[in-house]
Amino acid sequence: MSQAKKIMNDPENLVDETLDGLVAISNGLLAREPGSRVVRSTKIEQGKVGLLVGGGSGHEPMYGAFVGPGLANASVSGDIFAAPAPQHVQEAIEAADAGAGVLIVYGNYAGDVMNFDMGAETAEEDSDIESKTVLVRDDVATDDYEGRRGIGGAFYVVKAAGAACAKGMSLEEAAEVTERVQYNTRTIGVAVRAGILPDTGKRTFELGDDEMEIGLGMHGEVGVERSKMMTADEVAKKMVDMVADDLPYESGDRVAVYINNLGATTQMELLIVYRKVAELLAERGLKVERTDIGAHFTSQDMAGFSLTLLKLTDEIAELIDAPCESVPFTQG
Repeated sequence: MSQAKKIMNDPENLVDETLDGLVAISNGLLAREPGSRVVRSTKIEQGKVGLLVGGGSGHEPMYGAFVGPGLANASVSGDIFAAPAPQHVQEAIEAADAGAGVLIVYGNYAGDVMNFDMGAETAEEDSDIESKTVLVRDDVATDDYEGRRGIGGAFYVVKAAGAACAKGMSLEEAAEVTERVQYNTRTIGVAVRAGILPDTGKRTFELGDDEMEIGLGMHGEVGVERSKMMTADEVAKKMVDMVADDLPYESGDRVAVYINNLGATTQMELLIVYRKVAELLAERGLKVERTDIGAHFTSQDMAGFSLTLLKLTDEIAELIDAPCESVPFTQG
């Protein structure tokens, strides 16, 4: 097997140099203090609830780059696939605060929950900043809803949370509507090749040349099914069934669809998959009102994708379609 290749400098500086690059490419939209794991918007609107997002590095652009008007006031990043430290979470909460409290959104992983909770408690004690948390837990590979992991559906949850805050909702209102969006979001992922960790050069899991895995986590956690390679149409059918049956989504429901590139999948493959997904959703009587395809929540150079369905209401559609500005995603 050939040696893993990554275009980088010292592995010890991976996160810092990534954040430096993010700030540099933002053309003044973002700022960061030297050595800090916190990136903040330079266009924070005072008097409104501030959104904070965060998680481990290695999933770029999620969560760290989704900062700017209509999205987060600040983000905090941990090491590769590791939760941010509590003191960095506290710093990020203080950076995100605009005088009306802070809504915190991140994936439902044990380390993140522990460290974000600790940072939020300290920020309230030291700086009197109230916060509320919404956990992204959209992965249908886990039966227990409360224990589900946060994966590609974070794209819609973060988008809605940012719009709710920008709209001037109270902290309680913003948390409640973001939780409704989260509950209406369902995702499943598939991979045909594992990603390579840049700091170790090792793959996050092993797959045979003729194998694929359905339901794996963003860090290579074991999925629900490992099988021989299937055609694009066969994979799409299996994934649509798993996601659409989970809520469940019913004929007549309005939905947004997100196809998320996990890192190394071609646009050709994603379009071939979506063509079948659209056909299958139409057969179920689901009305697709919005479709997004992109690489917004990656796992390094993992080859595969995730499929997200978001059940829309008028309220949720308005939040998803609201204007926003950030390095990886801008609309309106």
